[in-house]
Amino acid sequence: MKNVLVILALGFGVSCATAQKIKESEVPAAVKTAQEKHFPGSKVEKWEKEGANYESEFDVKKVETSASYDANGTLLETEIEIKTSELPKAVTDYVTKNLAGKKIKEASKITDAAGKISYEAEVGETDYIFDSNGTLLKKETDKEKDNDKK
Repeated sequence: MKNVLVILALGFGVSCATAQKIKESEVPAAVKTAQEKHFPGSKVEKWEKEGANYESEFDVKKVETSASYDANGTLLETEIEIKTSELPKAVTDYVTKNLAGKKIKEASKITDAAGKISYEAEVGETDYIFDSNGTLLKKETDKEKDNDKK
């Protein structure tokens, strides 16, 4: 019984370690300054800590947007919600072929600090990340979504 409790506790800790919602007061000043510099006037709705990095969630012209920063305030990437019709055809073809009967719930365009673009297609509880040509790079199951809804 003890082993089961330890395993459950470790599993919960690992799932929470991926991204933890934090208060604005816990965000370094350099990160908040960078947010204001890159997205002037934006109102951050939620801050999260992912490993050593910080993520802000906010709207830009009514479009769901997020930005990731390191602790020094260096912008690492931005993610902007897009219509599924804006995904590269190779992405929608992948979903049709490999995830028959499932639909893309949400789509995003991700731009890293170097300007490299990738795309995210959320299908079920899994995020599929593709390069700019629509080639699958990785899959990430987001258990955090269930925790956010509670």
